[in-house]
Amino acid sequence: MIVRSQETPRQEAKDKRQYSPHTPHPTPHTPHPTPHPPTSPHPTPYTPPPHFPTPHFPTPHIPHPTPQHWIKMTLVLENIHKSYGKRLVVNRVSITVAPGEIVGLLGPNGAGKTTTFYIATGLIKPNLGRVWLDQKEITKLPLNQRARLGIGYLTQQASIFRYLTVSENIQLALEQSGVPFSQRTNRLYDLLKEFRLDKIVGTKGAYVSGGERRRTELARALAVGVNGPRFLLLDEPFAGVDPIAVSEIQAMIAGLRDRQMGILITDHNVRETLAITNRAYIMREGQILAAGSGEELYNNPLVRQYYLGDNFFR
Repeated sequence: MIVRSQETPRQEAKDKRQYSPHTPHPTPHTPHPTPHPPTSPHPTPYTPPPHFPTPHFPTPHIPHPTPQHWIKMTLVLENIHKSYGKRLVVNRVSITVAPGEIVGLLGPNGAGKTTTFYIATGLIKPNLGRVWLDQKEITKLPLNQRARLGIGYLTQQASIFRYLTVSENIQLALEQSGVPFSQRTNRLYDLLKEFRLDKIVGTKGAYVSGGERRRTELARALAVGVNGPRFLLLDEPFAGVDPIAVSEIQAMIAGLRDRQMGILITDHNVRETLAITNRAYIMREGQILAAGSGEELYNNPLVRQYYLGDNFFR
C-alpha cells in the first residue's frame, strides 16, 4: 500500500523551491572580527632591535670643542669621520675658526686635510660628526646654502671666466648673489680698489697673470652676499703665483682678518701659510698630529719628524 504525503500541494511546491539544487544554501552567520583584539593576559615582552656599536677610535691629540666654547668659535668641525669603503680618511678631527683669525690646515699628501677642508665647504658630507656655524648645525647643507649663510669659498683651480673681463667677473657674482642693483656699483668700485684691480678692469680673464687671477678670485669671493661673507675658505691660494704675488696676496688676506673675517687656509706652501696664520693644524694619517702657532709648530719634534723634516728652515 502506498502512503501519500500529508502535506498539501502548496507546501510541497514551497519545499521544492527552498531546497532546489539551483538555490544557494544560506551562509551561516559569522561575527566580524574585533578591530582591536583583546590584549593577551601574558603579552610577549618587547625585544629591542640589535645594537650596532659605534666603532672605537683612538683619542686624538687635540681636545674636542665643547658647547661653552662655541660662542667664540663660530665655525666648528666637531669629531669628523670620513671613510671610503674600508679606508678611513678622516678620523675624529675637530677644528675651530673664530672671527678675526687665520687658521691653517696643513699636512703631507694623503693626510686627510683636503677631505677635511671639503667637509668644511660642504662639498663632502662626513660619515660621522657635525659642522656648526654660530651654534647652528649645517652638516647637511650644500655649498650654495652655506654661501648664503656667510661662508665664502675660493677653489684651487682657476675659476674666473676667461672670456669675461675682470669687472664682469665681479659684477656677475654681485648679480647672482642678490646684491641690490643700487649697491652694485659702489661694491664693485670698492672691491676693484681693495684688490688693486682698477687698472685691469677691462682685461679678459684669459689674459691676466697668475697673481691678478688670484686677486680677481678673492674679490669675486667677497662679492657674494649683500654684506659679504663672514668666513672665507681658501684652497691653495698661493699655488701657481710668483713670490711677489704671494706677498701681495698675504697682505690682502691679512687685511681681511683685520676686518674680523674668519679664514681657513689649506696649502702645500708651509712657509707662506704659517707666516700669516694665527694658528694651524697639522694632520697625519687622518688625525690631528699637532696644533698651535707657527713658532710652536716649528719647534714641535713630532711636526719635524713627520712633516717638516730636519732640514726645514724658515
